[in-house]
Amino acid sequence: MKIKSSVKPLVLAAVFALSGMAQASERVLRIGVEAAYPPFAFKTADNQLVGFDYDIGQALCTRLEATCKWIEIEFDGLIPSLKVRKIDAAISSVSITQERLKSVDFTTSYYRLPAKLVTRKDSGIGAVPGDLAGKRIGVQRATNFDRYATENFEPAGAQIIKYGSQNEVFLDLVAGRLDASLAGSVAIDEGLLKTPSGAAFHMLSDNFTDEQYFGTGAGIAVRKHDPLAQELDAALAGLKADGTYERIRKKYFEYDISGDN
Repeated sequence: MKIKSSVKPLVLAAVFALSGMAQASERVLRIGVEAAYPPFAFKTADNQLVGFDYDIGQALCTRLEATCKWIEIEFDGLIPSLKVRKIDAAISSVSITQERLKSVDFTTSYYRLPAKLVTRKDSGIGAVPGDLAGKRIGVQRATNFDRYATENFEPAGAQIIKYGSQNEVFLDLVAGRLDASLAGSVAIDEGLLKTPSGAAFHMLSDNFTDEQYFGTGAGIAVRKHDPLAQELDAALAGLKADGTYERIRKKYFEYDISGDN
């Protein structure tokens, strides 16, 4: 009887040890995201994180046999958070630009869309930048839109007002505290034009695509020389090959956004 009673605890101890090893070996990727940029990443009424970037990230983690741990960060904090190892990657519509490549590495682009200027229909703004003198232009701080507007619209006489999120920009635009905003075309469409307040606004025809500012599309940012970039690239290629990317794209967009065409 004594032998049996001593064996049982040993077996249980071994089971718990193996369980602990399995848990310790589970791969977790800490993903930084700004959750205020619909339809790419935003919160539902019940506080759930959703969006195109989120779905892409979840699919990538599945292919890498890892668990995504999503960490919400304001956009201008994403790259600093990578540098101090608070996160392992940023999947948050971060454009691949030469300036950012000095600080971080990127995967290949997973989507590419033009920047647009949105104004009230009766704003009198038509020619850009000629009609921007004296106008208040809202941009999200530390974005490529911020840099472009500051370096191109400000010299033309516009006043550039910077915000922590694009949602804040739209709120002030609707309230009449801004004359226009420079942002991504889909963000404008989903975040303003398709809302009840959007009927009074429109996007100008100009497409802003200068690679010096807007880069070569949105990529996943990782730390310099991190082999995770190659892993994510291979996983992205897999998502496109097996149709997962296209299924996610159709969930949010009625048109191609890959930039491959």
